[in-house]
Amino acid sequence: MSYSRWTHSQKLILFSLLAILPVALATVLVSCGGSNYGMSSGGTGMVHVSLTDPPTCQAPKGNFLNVYVTIRSVQANIDATAGDNSSGWQELAPQLNSQPMQIDLFSTASTTCLLTQLGSNTALPVGTYQQIRLLLVPNSGWTGATPATNNCQSQGFNCVVLADNSIQELDLSSQANTGLKIPPGQIVGGPISVAAGQDIDLNIDFNSCASIILQGNGQYRLKPVLTAGVVSTNNTGISGQVVKAGTTLPISGGTVIVALEKQDSPGTDVIYEQANADSSGNFNFCPLPSGATFDVVVVAIDGSGVAYNATVAVGVPGGTNLGAIPLTPETGTATGPATFQGFVTATTGSAPVSIDALVSATQTITVSGGASLSVTIPAEGASTSNLSVEASTNCPSGISTTTHNCAQYTLIEPASNPSVGIFSSGTISSYSAPATGDVPYSIRANAYLPLGGGTTDCTPPSITVTQDSSSSPLKAIAGTTIVPQEIDFTGCT
Repeated sequence: MSYSRWTHSQKLILFSLLAILPVALATVLVSCGGSNYGMSSGGTGMVHVSLTDPPTCQAPKGNFLNVYVTIRSVQANIDATAGDNSSGWQELAPQLNSQPMQIDLFSTASTTCLLTQLGSNTALPVGTYQQIRLLLVPNSGWTGATPATNNCQSQGFNCVVLADNSIQELDLSSQANTGLKIPPGQIVGGPISVAAGQDIDLNIDFNSCASIILQGNGQYRLKPVLTAGVVSTNNTGISGQVVKAGTTLPISGGTVIVALEKQDSPGTDVIYEQANADSSGNFNFCPLPSGATFDVVVVAIDGSGVAYNATVAVGVPGGTNLGAIPLTPETGTATGPATFQGFVTATTGSAPVSIDALVSATQTITVSGGASLSVTIPAEGASTSNLSVEASTNCPSGISTTTHNCAQYTLIEPASNPSVGIFSSGTISSYSAPATGDVPYSIRANAYLPLGGGTTDCTPPSITVTQDSSSSPLKAIAGTTIVPQEIDFTGCT
């Protein structure tokens, strides 16, 4: 992570803020079950924190140079039912009230593990914290304290810097006043409790690329996506090198994307962290939650536009160096990737409604014992998967613009079947050759309440389609744009 633009005191403040987030994330899970946990009488625990943020959408491989947010308050509450105006919110960084801090959420990809230890200012009273919120300085109408330096210039106090160096305001709406809520379910290993005298190492991954939505009006909006977990200071990372199959050579030019994935409650592998491999094909995710295992999914397009099959390493524990991970180039007359381009619509049943939607492509692999597992295949290139469905102007033919809002997504994916390796006895002995023939895919979309802090919306909140627009099985064809069956969300808020 690049910190060259930050002072030492800024780094300490940032990590002090982020140290609190995993505690709240964990306890939000508990609060969903209706339980309240109080703060124990007396004693504190020490929380040490690290930060990882390997964005895959940073220029020159993406659209953004920087993402700036300005934090004026960080608050926590042990009451699972506390509302925005309830008592009991504790200031966790009171210095921000008089000295708000503007933070660049982007960092450069790194294969070096960074674990920063904090001092006594990270001590927390023992107990389980149920809620957390970050309050930001609004972009306009603010009469309180402001940061010493404002990198957003005339575009408020929260902004994105695009690849052409232009600065655009980052819309916060009511979140600036009520706080950026932390969504449930974004922690590995379950709730975190702080015991007296206990030292806890916490790692935060701020998925900057998934946290930015381009709205229909051309403006950008912040939708924070955070994951966290208790980590060990040693030997929790997962590393390796992506190479061309049958060689020891890296894939030259282009982009190699590596994703760590965990199963969600429906049993589909979803992305936990994602990064670009370096020019030599090396990657390293660290630190990671102690005792957790991940599936590693790798995709690539080289500098000549040749796409490679996805390769999946299944059941990889922390502390593993996978060594060489082979990717096989697609062959035939068309060697480019496939493009899935379809529509997501949203309605209450009688009127258009606005939702946020996250769209992903999945393929099915065979794992130990012959069982099947659906894995997310990371989208490549100029894909658009994080949508704001808020206007009717982009609705396809046949959809009523008086009852639906619509948005179009684009997913650029390998036009080949995955290669699979199963981790066993400390290694992956071999990877299967990609299956020939048809390349079936599924497209999955999840609906969320805009500015709802990860709250799902619509009935049902997740829809998966397996057919194209002509009701034929959905499959990838190299160099071709395929139109999946429309994804229509109903019963939305």
